[in-house]
Amino acid sequence: MGHVKLFIPGPIEVSEKTLAAFAKPVIGHRSQAFKDLYARVQPRLQQLFYTKQPVLLSTSSAWGVMEAAIRNLVNKKVLCCGNGAFSDKWLDVALRSGKEAESIRSEWGSPIRGSAIEEKLATGEFDAVTLIHNETSTGTQSPLSEISSIKKKFPDVMFIVDAVSSLSGQKIPMDELGFDVLLCGVQKAFAMPPGLALFSVSEAGFARAATVKGRGYYFDFLEFKKNAEGNMTPSTPAINHIYALESKLEEIFQEGLDARFARHQKLADMTRAWATNHGFTLFPDEGYESITLTCVNNGARPEKGGRVIDVEKFVKLVKAEGFLINGGYGKIKGTTFRVSNMGDETPETMTELFSAMDKAIAKL
Repeated sequence: MGHVKLFIPGPIEVSEKTLAAFAKPVIGHRSQAFKDLYARVQPRLQQLFYTKQPVLLSTSSAWGVMEAAIRNLVNKKVLCCGNGAFSDKWLDVALRSGKEAESIRSEWGSPIRGSAIEEKLATGEFDAVTLIHNETSTGTQSPLSEISSIKKKFPDVMFIVDAVSSLSGQKIPMDELGFDVLLCGVQKAFAMPPGLALFSVSEAGFARAATVKGRGYYFDFLEFKKNAEGNMTPSTPAINHIYALESKLEEIFQEGLDARFARHQKLADMTRAWATNHGFTLFPDEGYESITLTCVNNGARPEKGGRVIDVEKFVKLVKAEGFLINGGYGKIKGTTFRVSNMGDETPETMTELFSAMDKAIAKL
């Protein structure tokens, strides 16, 4: 079998143009050429994050920055919002980082609500909150505007938001929402190979970091800030990843942000329609479905009814057609399946996938 095209939650399919950008000659990471490259990507990254703050480049997975946010911003106790496998894991990361931590949990498939966060923060025990906006294990989004209104009531609490699989697929205006850290990985909606994380930190976040001991060096937010002022990174970055990022940003802004966001919504609608037209229900609560991937219910939530198939066999049959989808994650593996529509996908490429899925369904 030749190349199998990726429609999993990440990494996702990478274009030949983006891959070709990696082939540029390596330059010194303390050279003027690198400083110029760093400076060139900043304005567009700031536009994409909707922030006046610098957007920082970390040669790591997004989990590196997620742990860094805990180490940099928590003095007292962190509230970890969990509604899926990855958001639940953030509590474990906080505890392993030696921080006091507690979780609030919603049922898998249900969003984190602002009222639940407010109730906990009213105790005065917490100085930070972690939230995954788009929980990829369940295809569920939590309402950022609603949660932002809680941040305004507790301005001294650091709000750390993982937009790993949503940023660049939909509008997330960091400054307007008032979040202190917004982060993502490039292997999701950016449609790049994994290995680079992007994040921005509020001035309040940098001020908090200055009061926290034991930040380390590699992920010290203040080191990132100091180096960014000179268009550099604290340590050797993945230079060719940044060349590819520059190429991808050119594509994103050539398309236009509003058009890009609208395309992702259209593709999500198409994927949901495919699922419902084949007798399935969607796993998330209605109104809180992800815009970048669809999690299809396959008996995980019996109260939602709908069709049930042999997911493992279905995934193998789709792969035989040249496309890879995901057979569910964690405790809902096999009782859901997930289909990505993020990055460079179009109505035409999604239609090709749906045709392959139709053929696979017919063979079950």
